[in-house]
Amino acid sequence: MTDSTTRRNAKSVPSLRAFLIEQALPIWATLGWDTHSGGFIERLDRNGRPEIETPRRVRVQARQIYCFAMAANLGWFPPGKELALKGLDYMLRKARKVDGKPGFGHLLAPDGSLMNPLRDLYDHAFVLLALATVYRLTEDSQVRNEIDTTISFIDETLRSPHGGYTEGAPASLPRRQNPHMHLFEAMIALFDATGDVMFQQRAGGIFALFMSNFYDASAQVVGEYFEEDWSKILPIRVEPGHQAEWVWLLKEFERITGCPTSRHRTALMSTALRYREIQSGCLLDEGDIAGRITQPTRRLWPQTEIVKAWLTEVESNTSGAREEALAALERLTSQYLTHPVAGGWYDQFDPEGRSIVDFIPASSFYHLICAAAETERVLGV
Repeated sequence: MTDSTTRRNAKSVPSLRAFLIEQALPIWATLGWDTHSGGFIERLDRNGRPEIETPRRVRVQARQIYCFAMAANLGWFPPGKELALKGLDYMLRKARKVDGKPGFGHLLAPDGSLMNPLRDLYDHAFVLLALATVYRLTEDSQVRNEIDTTISFIDETLRSPHGGYTEGAPASLPRRQNPHMHLFEAMIALFDATGDVMFQQRAGGIFALFMSNFYDASAQVVGEYFEEDWSKILPIRVEPGHQAEWVWLLKEFERITGCPTSRHRTALMSTALRYREIQSGCLLDEGDIAGRITQPTRRLWPQTEIVKAWLTEVESNTSGAREEALAALERLTSQYLTHPVAGGWYDQFDPEGRSIVDFIPASSFYHLICAAAETERVLGV
């Protein structure tokens, strides 16, 4: 990579943060909040109008709480604190125990009524991440009580006799590594927010599950789908974005525990990079265990995860990692954040580079905030 290319790519670092502070945070704090019924909206249409009538996933409520609390924590968007607290109040009132049963429901109607009472593990992982981020901002004892109550629900209702947790209540198949990966992320965030070693130990339990079941040592991949007893479902499907996401999370786990993870991070980084599109340089959505592309589309979120993965390589002093991180940031900003709606983004492209999602999903905001926060922390800009 030439010096001029590195300098050009370096401009994308402040531009990602500027995009969030100047455009994304303001629009999602206004149009992204339902002033009539409360709660965060699920998406904007392609012209930037809020789709008020779209049902609201509880995981998206939690992700938006995370985004605004994190932005307030970083000093990027001071009004984020008030909005995060409003969002948390809404989520607790509308989704928690509203049908008389513990835990959070899965889907809300636009008026805030419960549409789907499923208790979903993936949702609860993001509830915990949101609570961790708010607690870091406020140190509110009531928030800590909600953390402990949610942990107890997961333990009592979702724990599986085969290790880890079921997909939800009621349980379903196939089992997935993805909800556990985000629970791993939440435990690390909870340890950082509270300093309680219980969360460090819980992260260790999920790391053990990664080692024993999620990670295929012979193929050096993290699989996606499993039977009830964690036996593999063949053919193994590989999501490059998740390989990159685990690189970052393993580095975070190493940070809080001292447990060495470099061997697995190196292997997963190599695996993720096998599934890049030649023309755009972006990670594609899915492949098989042999490295063949099975889904040649490319979503936004894997691009944020490869940014974070390269940033872990920067911290490990890997040669050329800074240049690769800057190049990944440039691809993210130039290809996905050039939407005609200021503060919006393209969510997915087809092999010809055409946008194939006709709206702007709120769910991608979480990925962008996290990538920008890591960029500032590691590169200092």
